[in-house]
Amino acid sequence: MDAGSPRVEVTEDGPYRVRGVPVVRTAQVETAYGEPIAWAPDAPLEHGRTASLCRCGGSSTKPFCDDSHETNGFDGTEVADAGLYGDRAYPYEGEGLILDDDLSLCTRAGYCGDRFENVWAMIGRSADPAVLERIRSMSALCPSGRIRTRLPGAEPDEPDLAQSVAVIADGPLWVRGGVQVVAADGTAYEVRNRQTLCRCGASGNKPFCDGSHERVGFRDG
Repeated sequence: MDAGSPRVEVTEDGPYRVRGVPVVRTAQVETAYGEPIAWAPDAPLEHGRTASLCRCGGSSTKPFCDDSHETNGFDGTEVADAGLYGDRAYPYEGEGLILDDDLSLCTRAGYCGDRFENVWAMIGRSADPAVLERIRSMSALCPSGRIRTRLPGAEPDEPDLAQSVAVIADGPLWVRGGVQVVAADGTAYEVRNRQTLCRCGASGNKPFCDGSHERVGFRDG
């Protein structure tokens, strides 16, 4: 890997070092029922050539690191599978559409369903062109890339995302556009278009988010 290539480096029991990509803020756009339906426009964050972003959850200068990890007992041990998405994902086959699902990557963002149904139930009705397209659009909003769609014989659907790291309000870091994530021991994780990294410190799938920020009541402020 080129030392100057855009990447996010996980440091041992410390912050993420973001190199060569912009850091921005975003948030989920929700309906009156609390159902996420879109993403808020990016708001840039000022930082130098390298940004150190908190991953222990304790910084007083979130999203940036203030070295709280040195005194709060943070254990940042990485336990996530460093293998390939395609080896973990289960393919749900519908009529004219396949929904790949890697449960280990779930951040519980909620774009996969609403109060009436979800994409797994909808796949059984994918012969309906309108349902098929709705599944594709809902899956494309998933920040972690847990779910993705593909037409039989075609490459997987992926949204066009510029390389960046988005700080999701009260949630994880959304690494977008095929940015390399590198483990603290130098291992390179699979490059994916959509990834979410834990910043509450409580994930059981570090460095990736598993939705624990909701359980622990993580807040930016």
